Amino acid sequence: MKKLIILILIVSFFNVKAQISGGLYDKNKVTDRKPTAYQFIREADIMWSKTVWRKIDLREKINLPLYYPDDNPVGDRMSLIDLLMWGIKNQGLTAYTENGSQEFGSIMTMKDIEEKFGAKNEVQMIENIETGEMEEVVIEGTYNTKDVKQYLVKELWFFDKQRSVLEVRVVGICPIREYYKEDDEDQENVKYKKLFWIYFPEARKIFSNHEVFNPHNDAERRTFDDIFFKRMFSSYIVQESNTYNNRRIEDYTIGLEALLEAERVKEEIFNFEQDLWEY
Repeated sequence: MKKLIILILIVSFFNVKAQISGGLYDKNKVTDRKPTAYQFIREADIMWSKTVWRKIDLREKINLPLYYPDDNPVGDRMSLIDLLMWGIKNQGLTAYTENGSQEFGSIMTMKDIEEKFGAKNEVQMIENIETGEMEEVVIEGTYNTKDVKQYLVKELWFFDKQRSVLEVRVVGICPIREYYKEDDEDQENVKYKKLFWIYFPEARKIFSNHEVFNPHNDAERRTFDDIFFKRMFSSYIVQESNTYNNRRIEDYTIGLEALLEAERVKEEIFNFEQDLWEY
């Protein structure tokens, strides 16, 4: 009888725990996941490659899971920029500053990143309650990760002749901050600033252990690594490797012509693979 009572109490405890967590079961699948392994490639098997840079705009509907939640984490789920900042602070994820055309230049500290966000310490004169005298007090600056509304992604497209496939590998990712100057009261001239570069293969472990909201099925545990590995985002090409020191498309064309140029680069990659086959 005593064993039966203990068994009932144990079952009741786990039922209450499941109800408190908001579900019927513990969700451990995502936290235990590992990044999907890349296929091994040799330099001798790469017969063609091209480096391109893409821009992801988080205001597009398909990209919203990368932007929200924009305030506080919902359970273990957080936005991409909050996850990157968490990884830098707690998991040793390396942030790099861009040096010219080199994305992965020198290593950035957390203070460097906060300054890029516009968080600057201020010195204020505050009255000391005990002495009644005015004293200088340093107020630490704060930053808002919601300012990040775009990402720049560097990726390498290549054709593996050993397997006869065209593949893409993400090399790096860079959050872009949108902001207005303090003297721009009407907020007419938006400014853009690249914050830091993250070497994507280094971040895949963190990406594969954190889920992204799936608007179609709450039971499907989709992760940040799935988003990039399965190309489940919208973007457009802003730059390709070229003779002119990797100049951006916007450096030589604007507006509709820039979008058409981006489509031309994408079509060129697609046609390369198609032209290798005979039908």
